Amino acid sequence: MAKATYWADSYVDKLCTAQEALKHIRPGQRVFIGSSCAEPQHLVKALSDISARFTDLEIVRLLSIESGPLTLIANTSNSQQFKIRTFYLGSCGHSIIKKNQRFITPANLSQIPHLFKSGLMPLNAALIQATPPDDFGWMSLGISVDINLSACETADIVICQINSKMPRVLGRSFIHVNDVDFIVEHEDPLLTIQPLPEDESFNIIAKHISRLIEDGSTIQTSLGLTTEAIMTALSDKNDIGIHSQYLSDAMMHLFSIGVITNKKKDFNNGKLVAGAAVGSSLLYEFLDDNPSIEFYPSDYINNPGIIGRHNKMVTLNTAMAIDLTGQVAADALPLNNYTGINGLLDFTRGAAMSKGGKSILMMTSMNHGKKSRIVPLLTEHAVVVPRGDVQFVATEYGLVNLFGKTLQERVMALVSIAHPDFRDELFTAAKEMGLIDSDRKFKQAIKGVYPLKYEETIVIKDIPITFRPAKPVDERFIQEHYYTMNPGDIVSRFFHVKKSFAHDQIDTTYEIDYINDLTIVATIGELGFEKIIAVGEYFRNTIINMAEVAYSVSKEYQGMGIADILQKKLIQAAIDNGIKGLIAYTSPQNKAMINLFHKQPYKVTTEKNEDMLILSCVFSEPKSDDDDGGKALGDAILSMG
Repeated sequence: MAKATYWADSYVDKLCTAQEALKHIRPGQRVFIGSSCAEPQHLVKALSDISARFTDLEIVRLLSIESGPLTLIANTSNSQQFKIRTFYLGSCGHSIIKKNQRFITPANLSQIPHLFKSGLMPLNAALIQATPPDDFGWMSLGISVDINLSACETADIVICQINSKMPRVLGRSFIHVNDVDFIVEHEDPLLTIQPLPEDESFNIIAKHISRLIEDGSTIQTSLGLTTEAIMTALSDKNDIGIHSQYLSDAMMHLFSIGVITNKKKDFNNGKLVAGAAVGSSLLYEFLDDNPSIEFYPSDYINNPGIIGRHNKMVTLNTAMAIDLTGQVAADALPLNNYTGINGLLDFTRGAAMSKGGKSILMMTSMNHGKKSRIVPLLTEHAVVVPRGDVQFVATEYGLVNLFGKTLQERVMALVSIAHPDFRDELFTAAKEMGLIDSDRKFKQAIKGVYPLKYEETIVIKDIPITFRPAKPVDERFIQEHYYTMNPGDIVSRFFHVKKSFAHDQIDTTYEIDYINDLTIVATIGELGFEKIIAVGEYFRNTIINMAEVAYSVSKEYQGMGIADILQKKLIQAAIDNGIKGLIAYTSPQNKAMINLFHKQPYKVTTEKNEDMLILSCVFSEPKSDDDDGGKALGDAILSMG
């Protein structure tokens, strides 16, 4: 067996120009080209310059920005010179993508290396870009390992552009000089992308999802999110870990302010793990020889089994559209810099395997054509995420959990977060499709805009309790709250014995407009599977501009100050909505309600009407120092005698 040549001598022997290296590629072969911002621009340009030499040369790559006119040549030659094979997860919608959709090969990113390694899709050549070799002859693939590594390992010929501007990234990102066939030294500025324009809708969405993300979570984000949105969602978190297909400038910023520590991932602790980086030159400098960062190929990064091993794995991805049953189209967004390079389904399923994992899909309620992204049924776009895999969905109008929900519950949830201008037609379409009861109505909620500012989580006796406005999807949870209340508490709340809480009897509690009718609920448990432990409501009497209030608290949570918090939130909302004051009708035996009403910082007036007390206050009349709520309570009860 011949002794291997010393790598440095081998390096010199393999040095050549791009033109000399490309002479070894013949017509009819299959050629892989390095992906994303690591695309070897010099080699691509040289290949384009000699395109007339080829017939039926198949170019294999991930969909990327065009540093060279390969797709243009394929189009103008009717694919007789170049044929393009682009790996892509699913749907096409953006005009540029749609024009070239015949080139798309749908596949989950985790499975593409298997195509190469198994020989199912043999590669005759791979054109890649790497760093200069270290003292041992190892070259780093730098900012794009994803499917580049498996292409290098399996191609018959590997042509490597050595670029001194490529950062040396650690992990499974290295190839050896002895394992490449031709080396072309050429320095190019690496491809960068401009940050996405900030979108206030995405910043609002980020506020909605922020409470879902716990300290110590491991995060994956898509390239369709703005830096500001990611910062809004994560900047107040602690010990966040990263296991993501792509590393972005936003993650670099979070790392720099100490949000990302990777200490509690439970897998690859202490390491920020990704498959590639897409961003600015500053990001690439951050990566260079950074021992806290490791890049791995996509059959590792996107493997759902690997993803699921991480602690509290949270995936944050953008979607293009969703239908009322929960089917999702994704990736073809006009502002996505790298449309299609996404392992959305891989990460969605991986998050489902993780302890405490969550999959979150985000979208603005309308596209740039002012059409709803929530549609009755996906007909123009391919399904990327099946309805059974979808969990959390967020728009600027709210956040819902579709997991484990019936189609009717999904309709009510998705209509509630659609743009108000489209809710009527979506609700009507759902009825026509038989997805909801024919006699069901949506009433005030059809136009209501969820007021996120009243949402708050407060820890009481070591129990995190979320206080928030009620949503149409709360129907079942509110029913369960009432059905489990003590008979005496039911009488205090409804003034009579009540054993039924059917939809049409309590729909005004959760089908609200958030202005004239508002319900604040106290909940425990995960969003979408919460237990409602208290309900506070107001109903505006527009004639006198006063809001009638009512409260109920589950027995095991009474005496914890929950009703007081509900009342304070209802008062704030009433003031914000221009309501003059509050009014309550109660019995003289309901001391809890009377005491609660007198806790307000306003002067309370008490009247009697047969066997009822009428308590009222006006926000413009503050309570004086000598007001005695207790004495008022005693006097009121005595007067009822």
